[in-house]
Amino acid sequence: DGGVETAEEAVEPAEPDINELCTDMFEKMAIFLQGELTGTCEDYRLLENMNKLTSLKYMEMKDISINISRNLQDLNNKYASLQPYLDQINQIEEQVSSLEQAAYKLDAYSKKLG
Repeated sequence: DGGVETAEEAVEPAEPDINELCTDMFEKMAIFLQGELTGTCEDYRLLENMNKLTSLKYMEMKDISINISRNLQDLNNKYASLQPYLDQINQIEEQVSSLEQAAYKLDAYSKKLG
């Protein structure tokens, strides 16, 4: 029977060149995978640093907004304390306007007499 292989024919020892090539391939594959993992680790470190920086910026923005809120509240309180004086100024302005109108009428009347 020429078509049937025996176990001895199928189990030939591998040639030394093939073993060296496989070893070389596995070494290069290990170097490649190590490089890929190193790149991924660096990406994660960069992302971590960016997250820390972003967190610090948000904390600064929070502090700034708290200060703005405090200052706005102070301004509102000052405006509220000035409101009675502003009302008095408006009353005085209305009275001055009435006096001015009266002065014009008096002037016109005195011109008619004179």
